Amino acid sequence: RPGRAPPAGRAGPVTAPVEVPAAPAGDRRLRGARAAVLLAVFVCAACGLVYELALVALGSYLIGDTVGQASIVLGVMVFAMGVGALAAKPLQGRAAVSFAAVELALALLGGLSVLGLYAAFAWLDLYAPALVATAFVLGLLIGAEIPLLMVLLQKIRAQAAGSAVADLFAADYVGALLGGLAFPFLLMPAFGQLRGALVVGAVNALAGLGLVLTVFRRELTGRSRAALTAGSVAVLLLLGYAYATAHDFEVTARQQLYRDPVVHAERSRYQEIVLTRSPAGDTRLYLNGDLQFSSVDEYRYHEALVHPVLAGARERVLILGGGDGLALREALRYPDVRAVTVVELDPAVVALARRDDRVRALNGGAFGDPRVRLVHTDAFGWLRSPAQRFDAVIVDLPDPDETATAKLYSVEFYALLRPVVAAGGAVVVQAGSPYFAPRSYWCVEASMREAGLRTTAYHVEVPSFGDWGFLLAGPGGAAGPAAGPAGGPRPRLARTVPALRFLDAPLLAAATVFPRDRARDRVRVTPSTLLQPRVLEYARAEWRGY
Repeated sequence: RPGRAPPAGRAGPVTAPVEVPAAPAGDRRLRGARAAVLLAVFVCAACGLVYELALVALGSYLIGDTVGQASIVLGVMVFAMGVGALAAKPLQGRAAVSFAAVELALALLGGLSVLGLYAAFAWLDLYAPALVATAFVLGLLIGAEIPLLMVLLQKIRAQAAGSAVADLFAADYVGALLGGLAFPFLLMPAFGQLRGALVVGAVNALAGLGLVLTVFRRELTGRSRAALTAGSVAVLLLLGYAYATAHDFEVTARQQLYRDPVVHAERSRYQEIVLTRSPAGDTRLYLNGDLQFSSVDEYRYHEALVHPVLAGARERVLILGGGDGLALREALRYPDVRAVTVVELDPAVVALARRDDRVRALNGGAFGDPRVRLVHTDAFGWLRSPAQRFDAVIVDLPDPDETATAKLYSVEFYALLRPVVAAGGAVVVQAGSPYFAPRSYWCVEASMREAGLRTTAYHVEVPSFGDWGFLLAGPGGAAGPAAGPAGGPRPRLARTVPALRFLDAPLLAAATVFPRDRARDRVRVTPSTLLQPRVLEYARAEWRGY
């Protein structure tokens, strides 16, 4: 009871702190061993995801079909992971040495995967089967990791299956997050795609071998230990040699893809940029392998693109794309053009146009003109909140043959573009080839009309491209006094047009006439939208034949 002393001979409540005995050294070792296994799971998962992303990124650079490449790589690898998990069952009796062997094989193949696939694309024309085979073998090895790691984890201390699986997969998924973030933000900027994969391969080998040769070294025989040590040295030497020669390999392989000598090449955050120059002096720019211009005849393309849209009001001009400065060069030839805004996503293209003497000679140093305002952002996003309206809009964007560019030829894009055009103004869009890809070309036109733009189609011959088409449009009728038969602006030249090398009034009049088998009423298409990029489907199907 309160206030009453404890009976004699009985101890009162203990108030002194109780010392908890330290954990035995064996328990600390077990915890350290489990932590080492989970760390290995973490690192191996990060490396495995980097291999997957590297294959997808390479395919998007070389082929351009990001969705298709991602579907092939992920589908094949996930299937192969299931096969690998089953194939690992007989290896569980020797889990430690089997895991080390799997990691060595995975490090070697994963590290060399980008290099090997680039070689298959450049020299052998076997990229698709090589991609499937590489993805399958990588998935097979990645799938074998988890069962073997589960056995190793249980050897340290047996625990309930659910608890062990939770620990293992938690480390695996967190490691995958690390790999997913490290690939675009660390490995690609710091090492590039070829060397980045090689660095990850070396990390993969060290993580797997480090775990087995430390925590599970007692399970290895002397012969196994010697074999794994020799294998690890061989793998690291091969990866190191590939790292040292990666630049020379890439230069040689890249040159194999181009007819003329490559004089400049870089991989920006968005694309591969290649500049070639022939012995005869023809300078060509390629983005992700697609020709952007040839100095021999680029004036044909850019005169046809720019001057018809500048026949009317042109005080304020907007150029979407055109980072090479060639369309800008043509617009700046008009003294009454007071301001030109250029929206170009990739700063690396503009930097090349500014500093390379060959490209600068073509664009006439256009980016140094005080009338030019340069914005580095995505054109689609920029149009959602434009600061002003423009008298003339020039859309000089890459062809819609990739997932990333298809949205720039959608109904939604043109719906955003329409309010940007001032009353009485006009917009022109480069729309591809009505000869080689008529469905893609007329799909662009249908998408513009669906967004409320009245269009007039015209096409000219550019030898480097072939027959190439453009679409001139106004937001609510003709731009200027003359309208075409479909209600869109009639292509014409300004009264005070600068001296041109190619374009003239009779040529423009003829440019609106199309062969009967390529005319709009002979080609059935539906407009392209963000969720149904029909223009991408048409472009891939038609260009595949060439």
